[in-house]
Amino acid sequence: MLRRDVRQLGLAAALLALGLSGCAANDTAAETPAPAGPASARATLQGPTGNALGSALIEDTGHGLKLTVTGTGLPQGAHGTHIHMVGRCDAPDFASAGSHWNPTGAQHGKDNPQGAHAGDLPNLLIGTDGQGSFTIDLHGAKMSGPGGLLDEDGAALVVHTNPDDLKTDPTGNSGGRIACGAFVAG
Repeated sequence: MLRRDVRQLGLAAALLALGLSGCAANDTAAETPAPAGPASARATLQGPTGNALGSALIEDTGHGLKLTVTGTGLPQGAHGTHIHMVGRCDAPDFASAGSHWNPTGAQHGKDNPQGAHAGDLPNLLIGTDGQGSFTIDLHGAKMSGPGGLLDEDGAALVVHTNPDDLKTDPTGNSGGRIACGAFVAG
């Protein structure tokens, strides 16, 4: 009788250990973070005729995104510059890039009491030599996942004809689109 109880106790202990090891494996899998998205994306800005007009580089900082925009061969002056929510740049008007990237549903413009949204950027200031650049941190923005820059339909950087007034919703009165570049991971 004692021998049967010891055998049953051993079997119960083995089953318990097997069950716990299965839980530990599941807990480990649950703690493994999801694969990270791309660490950077690039866009080549083109004009309506396909001429190269600059570039953009966006990098994941772990706390948001860092964007560097460089314009070349653009008209002198200030130009509204925005991230648009579709990664398509069909000439001549680049309307295929859609509206501004706005995953939180905010209004437009850093000077708008109801703004700003993720696609709002400073004006790109172009000198007499046709060149200009800026770098900005987009705190809280993300590269991938829901509401991320590189979601299912991607995103594009668009340069506009006029300066952005930084307050008028939805576009800052920036005028037509004169350059566009779709972001590509890597």
